[in-house]
Amino acid sequence: MTAKAVLIGPPGSGKTTLGRLLAERLGVGFRDTDADVEAVAGKPVSDIFVEDGEERFRELEHEAVRRALAEHDGVLSLGGGAVLHEETQALLEGHHVVYLQVGLADAVQRVGLASARPLLVLNPRSRLKALMEERLPIYERLAKMTVVTDKREPEELADEIMKGLPG
Repeated sequence: MTAKAVLIGPPGSGKTTLGRLLAERLGVGFRDTDADVEAVAGKPVSDIFVEDGEERFRELEHEAVRRALAEHDGVLSLGGGAVLHEETQALLEGHHVVYLQVGLADAVQRVGLASARPLLVLNPRSRLKALMEERLPIYERLAKMTVVTDKREPEELADEIMKGLPG
């Protein structure tokens, strides 16, 4: 099974918002792997990080991505760090991966510095910048399409992605 589009990008790039809009326009389902992880774990991502650690979260996340890619043929949004797992990178081969690129200023504005995002707890702006820089080469390598989201409305971004989707 192949998803219509798999959205990747850092926190604040708009994966969930845009994913829902895109799925609606395509008349398909939307699935967010962070929500899948929370459903399996029975608690929010932030609690998984605190109580079980990042390593356990990444294991759950990889399994959620593997399952979603096998089962879901709509629009799929991956957690920002899901692409760090080498097996996940391999699983994304053959899928229409869309990298939602966002600048630091827009990402910070969208995420908010008082965020409940576990990797952004200490010095969130600096940490977000480091995460974005670390993941950038992976996002770019995996993407079949890159869409710059800064200062743009979700409707405009959805139009751009729709034009770039295969058949």
